[in-house]
Amino acid sequence: MTGGLVAAVLGALAISVGVQGLENGLARTPPMGWLAWERFRCNIDCENDPHNCISEQLFMTMADLLVSRGYTSLGYNVVSLDDCWPEHERDEQGKLQADSKRFPSGIPALADYMHKKGLQFGIYEDYGNYTCGGYPGILGHLKTDADTFAEWGVDYVKLDGCYADPKDMDQGYPDFGNLLNATGRPMVYSCSWPDYQLASGMTPNWTSIIATCNLWRNFDDIQDSWTSVASIINYYGDNQDDIAVNAGPGHWNDPDMLIIGNYGLSYEQSKSQMAMWAIFAAPLIMSVDLRSIDPKYEAILQNKEVIAVNQDPLGIQGRRISKENGIEMWTRPINPSHGDEHSYAVAVLSQREDGIPRPVTLTLKSLGLTSSDGYHVTDLFDNYNLGVVHPDDEITVHVNPTGVVLLKCVLASAQ
Repeated sequence: MTGGLVAAVLGALAISVGVQGLENGLARTPPMGWLAWERFRCNIDCENDPHNCISEQLFMTMADLLVSRGYTSLGYNVVSLDDCWPEHERDEQGKLQADSKRFPSGIPALADYMHKKGLQFGIYEDYGNYTCGGYPGILGHLKTDADTFAEWGVDYVKLDGCYADPKDMDQGYPDFGNLLNATGRPMVYSCSWPDYQLASGMTPNWTSIIATCNLWRNFDDIQDSWTSVASIINYYGDNQDDIAVNAGPGHWNDPDMLIIGNYGLSYEQSKSQMAMWAIFAAPLIMSVDLRSIDPKYEAILQNKEVIAVNQDPLGIQGRRISKENGIEMWTRPINPSHGDEHSYAVAVLSQREDGIPRPVTLTLKSLGLTSSDGYHVTDLFDNYNLGVVHPDDEITVHVNPTGVVLLKCVLASAQ
């Protein structure tokens, strides 16, 4: 689609639906890519730690590895800045400017580098007076920044919410979304709006959020630990009646970054995060040092079958069916479908820490899978085919402590 046609389409959308409908036609499946924050934080000490500081070289290196190590071919196609990339002051025209020492080539050159590799480029700002790291926020500069991001060739915008009044976000986030669309450049819009409102005791306007944002944070920042990952899983299960209905093509709940391959998760826990983010229909945004990731963790991130569950075009977020004695059952409807029946992904998750694999016996019928023709069942991590399983058949899986078994149950009638 040409730039002029994109502008015309987006302009027509903006006119037809107004401020409550900012559908931009993007992120029809959950975004995938790489983001700096969880692994590299706000490390700006390029003099003493040039290998790990927030700099153009870091992002170029990660882009190179996404391509050379096969991540891009699997769908990981966004490389995004997070906090601490700009100068502490805007220029004389009020425009943001990259830190001249750490990004000497400038942001347009960095975006162009990504585009030449077939990648998309993401940027970070904050709906506040300052970013969380104390850099210039977007307040008072919404149009300038939207136009600047379009001019720079940005494809993905993450808008945080530090140093802002959550009460102002119901107006401010849609205003900025309108301005992004008005540039005529398609830019995925990642919001932190509901997270800050929930933390302040407000009830978010989900109708407006869904119409405004392609993805949004609604819980705490992820940290490099199983405790953090488990808290997110528990939040999504305990609040699924309120939040699962908000997910769908073009608008996704964002439980935060994948931390697989860092320091805090075991191998089993890493599989659990990947499986549950697939069940959640969550964005798969890695934050890991791709230069040193262990191959067994890389294999988790590159599991094609699990990625396919995550990227299923139905876009239905999965739900927790049961939770008993530390063992949880989760299901997610996926393609292929046949009539009113769907195939399913089924996660059997253990939050037990007692050091022994647990045998779990179940029937598909107990999980709501009732097709009389049965389902072709495959274990997506062990690549083990269980054959055709009918709803009343008992199957037993063994789940390791803080581990998961992820099954794909494909309608036999759809094959």
